Amino acid sequence: VNLTSKSGFLLMGFSDDHKLQVLHALLFLVIYLLALTGNLLIITIITLDHRLHSPMYYFLKHLSLLDLCFISVTVPQSIANSLMDNGYISLGQCILQVFFFIALASSEVAILTVMSYDRYVAICQPLQYETIMNPSACRRAVIAVWMAGALSGLMHTTVNFSIPLCGERVIHQFFCDVPQMLKLACSYEFMNEIAVAAFTTSTAFICLISIVLSYIRIFSMVLRIPSAEGRTKVFSTCLPHLFVVTFFLSAAGFEFLRPPSDSPSAVDLMFSIFYTVIPPTLNPVIYSLRNEAMKAALKKVLSKDEFSQRKMYFKAMFKL
Repeated sequence: VNLTSKSGFLLMGFSDDHKLQVLHALLFLVIYLLALTGNLLIITIITLDHRLHSPMYYFLKHLSLLDLCFISVTVPQSIANSLMDNGYISLGQCILQVFFFIALASSEVAILTVMSYDRYVAICQPLQYETIMNPSACRRAVIAVWMAGALSGLMHTTVNFSIPLCGERVIHQFFCDVPQMLKLACSYEFMNEIAVAAFTTSTAFICLISIVLSYIRIFSMVLRIPSAEGRTKVFSTCLPHLFVVTFFLSAAGFEFLRPPSDSPSAVDLMFSIFYTVIPPTLNPVIYSLRNEAMKAALKKVLSKDEFSQRKMYFKAMFKL
């Protein structure tokens, strides 16, 4: 692609070989469909089953919605580029991709922090749980999560695309990745972006500390529970959340905090997959398979009786 007459960027994906590009597209398509199915299923189950209308599942529904949007920002574009054997992305598309990617990633960290606080209150302050995590407080928390993400995305996008670029507009990644784009910046012109990145990183670090402190208190409380069954029940809801947090933040932290290398490698691409593609695909599996209430709700939703009831309900709605 001739970029001299265009204002966009060239995304250097996984391979120059068209057959391998098609293979990558098919693999990404399968992963994307799995992520869509899993997250839509969780959103549907929690919405339909009244037994799951509690703060924990309310936040889980929003995590699934974030995951759904997060994987849709990068993967479909990458699939299209691979199938068309054309890595070009316009400036407008790249701006939107950076904004939504940063906004949704920041919101994901925020919702995971809120979820850890919810578990802390439920286990360590059970008598005050309904008062602290009342419906109004939960709604405000979710609004704050989405607004914080949007603000973070706006800050990064505004600063990132005000930086003058030098050299070829080639990004060695399958999406418009901020650390890779900073390599294109002219010398000493990206101090503002570093300041914004430092602010975002410190905010993410505060979130991580909050999560760690919540779990230290949770596990110290759990170990005092006399019954093994009680401990197992608590661990079954807390450990999946802890795994998701650790996996997402460690992979993203490695990618954003390490010094950028001039020669891109397969490791760069692998770590970007670890925090862009894997978490949204694994989250539904982790949360549904380890959770008895989710499994029971899934069986209920998929049962013939429930399905026929829903069918009759929708028929009655359309008649009205």
